[in-house]
Amino acid sequence: MKINLNADMAESWGPYTIGADAELLKIVSSANIACGAHAGEPRIMDATLRAAQEMGVSVGAHPGYPDLKNFGRVQMVLPPEVLRAELWAQMGALVAIGKVRGWPVTHVKPHGALNNQACNDPVLARAIVEAIADYDSDLILLAPILSHLADAGRDAGLRVALEVFADRTYEPDGQLTPRSISGAVMHVVGVVRQHLSNMLENGAILCRDGTCIETEFHSICVHGDGPAALAIAEAAKKCISRAGHVLSTLPEIISG
Repeated sequence: MKINLNADMAESWGPYTIGADAELLKIVSSANIACGAHAGEPRIMDATLRAAQEMGVSVGAHPGYPDLKNFGRVQMVLPPEVLRAELWAQMGALVAIGKVRGWPVTHVKPHGALNNQACNDPVLARAIVEAIADYDSDLILLAPILSHLADAGRDAGLRVALEVFADRTYEPDGQLTPRSISGAVMHVVGVVRQHLSNMLENGAILCRDGTCIETEFHSICVHGDGPAALAIAEAAKKCISRAGHVLSTLPEIISG
């Protein structure tokens, strides 16, 4: 079947360079571009989108909490109207760049704490989905498997692409292990390769306690900001190929 490989990008800002975006774009088939709130800035967004265009990589908005200090990884509680405006502004900024460059934004993937909270909070999930649908109901929602966010997207009539993580461990409820727990993020290529091979071969996630949960998924995420990011991304791409799947963009997988 067709499988998407995605990575979060454009998270550099000011004097700080984060991630090897140029190299990652040679490996992945979709890029989630930070929109300036948790990381990134307009010139980085533009450069990343143009580089993705050159590689034929589909792009999505990667909005997060407005919190550069904590990289959008600390939970916040925003009034609905504030969250809605934040999402519209962040998505709109990238969509504007894509319109000028002739490379459209095709999906949305919430970032960090915003994404994690929405997986477990149906009220927040609905608020995010409603903001996306009000902005552009043709956008694909890239949402974690077995999450309230994915459910809310389907309920709202959005096209939903289900995501698993190549380099993160899972809890028995199917949610990601909190980063505060040691080993939640995998940095060893061999460990990631085995974890991903198990998912691809069995159509399931193997949780930290040994629980196996069967689930459909369309996209695999690799993080681009770790020391072994490129090696892990390459390993993920090879795992997809060895399992007999075809690496594809999100629009190629999620149609109609």
